[in-house]
Amino acid sequence: MEVAVFGIGGKVGVLLVPALERAGHEVVDARGGGIDRCDVAVDFTRPDAVADNAERCFQSGLPLVIGTSGFDLEAIDAGAKKNRIPCFHAPNFAQGAVLMMRFAEEAARILPSAEIVELHHETKLDAPSGTAKATAARMGTNPPIHSVRLPGLVAHQEVIFGGPGETLTIRHDTTSRDAFVPGVLLALEKVRDLPPGLTIGLDALL
Repeated sequence: MEVAVFGIGGKVGVLLVPALERAGHEVVDARGGGIDRCDVAVDFTRPDAVADNAERCFQSGLPLVIGTSGFDLEAIDAGAKKNRIPCFHAPNFAQGAVLMMRFAEEAARILPSAEIVELHHETKLDAPSGTAKATAARMGTNPPIHSVRLPGLVAHQEVIFGGPGETLTIRHDTTSRDAFVPGVLLALEKVRDLPPGLTIGLDALL
């Protein structure tokens, strides 16, 4: 499979490219030409670059996996449906983060009082994170979200629940961006089988 990579030199891109090659895929730098011949594309860039990158994919009939967060979900969904292109986005591609969100959703049914603390590296542009917003949406209790941006962090989140005489903390720590790679590879393999539009969440593929 030929994969066009937007953000090939970024923090995730530099890990993703060798993983794609080890899996037998051919990598194409999406900054240049040649994406028309690709089978699928992946975007790990910046929120303000996603719309233009997606439009290039739509014009090329190229299914797209988006790992960037903070972009306009509704606009991408509308464009993908208009052009009948399947797109996929996960707030977090780490499998442990998916479990954390599942557990938080379950806990919120019993302990509705909760707050979310998300912590990321200082260069992350969006706050709150996509993972925190997705977690809050799944919990359905409108929990407050606190964002921390500091050097030395990668991606971390804890959901703290409180009840009479007890607290419960559900936490996930990404200590290396290597944690994202298996989820991205899975999405690239399955995105072409998804319906036109934007499918959200790794749960949809597991």
